[in-house]
Amino acid sequence: MYQIKHTKNLKNSLNFIEIEDSNKASYAKIQLNLGASLQELKLLNQHLIKDLHPLTYRDTYASALLFPFANRIADGNYVFQNNTYQLEINQKQENNALHGLVYNKTFEIIDQKTTHEKAEVLLRYEETSLSKGFPYTYSIDLTYILTKDSLDVKVTVKNSDTKTFPFTIGWHPYFISQDLSKSSVHFKSHQKCVFDERNITQRMDKIAIDEPFLIEDKFLDDCFALDSNEIIFETPRYSFSLKSSDKNSFLQLYTPPYPNAIAIEPTTGISNSFNNGTGLKKLKSNDTYHINWNLKII
Repeated sequence: MYQIKHTKNLKNSLNFIEIEDSNKASYAKIQLNLGASLQELKLLNQHLIKDLHPLTYRDTYASALLFPFANRIADGNYVFQNNTYQLEINQKQENNALHGLVYNKTFEIIDQKTTHEKAEVLLRYEETSLSKGFPYTYSIDLTYILTKDSLDVKVTVKNSDTKTFPFTIGWHPYFISQDLSKSSVHFKSHQKCVFDERNITQRMDKIAIDEPFLIEDKFLDDCFALDSNEIIFETPRYSFSLKSSDKNSFLQLYTPPYPNAIAIEPTTGISNSFNNGTGLKKLKSNDTYHINWNLKII
């Protein structure tokens, strides 16, 4: 039987959910006051996601939900429907707006269900104030479904405003390998982003990736347009498949200054998408957008 435990102590800034099966073979820890980010994950007794201490969440955005934009917006500046907007610059060294607006928000528990086979928790964040850089209201329903060998991350965004708004969305998990140099990522791509010194996309170059991408000793901070909605990560101890319900998507790979860790980030857009339009979506008033990321041990 699965169990869900909520720990809340605001004096110590504690507000998290732990999900675990009775055999302790699968486990998830979700930090509600850090954008409902998934800070730990174990499937079939294999640790896939761990705390990256001494790196902090502020350094890594580990497992953050990236909305209303994934990656960076150059100078935090963009034009939409003939109006110019200025986002907060939270990557000051490069003068970029980075990773959206909900990574540090607090989500509320709306519903939870447990059975012998799975646990499901529904979390919600409602934006009711109009920020200068993104003057729209919206709500996000985030559902985590944990089984012994899989995790589903389901997201529903509703535009509660009277105006259409632009957006992209992504997920920023870091995975742990016993030996990253002997690990690989399998995906299909024919285009790769070319960045400037600020990691802002300048163009898309043609490539041909249809074989395992060997990590070896590479330092990665690269973005690829995906030809398939499935990514496979192989390590010496475990392998998983990561599928997106959105078939027009991108893959960001990043190796942080932490041993044997890699960010494998599915996104619907690229850096500076609010300006270059690549992957940019528009959500009309009262409409909803749904996306699901399914991670399964194979």
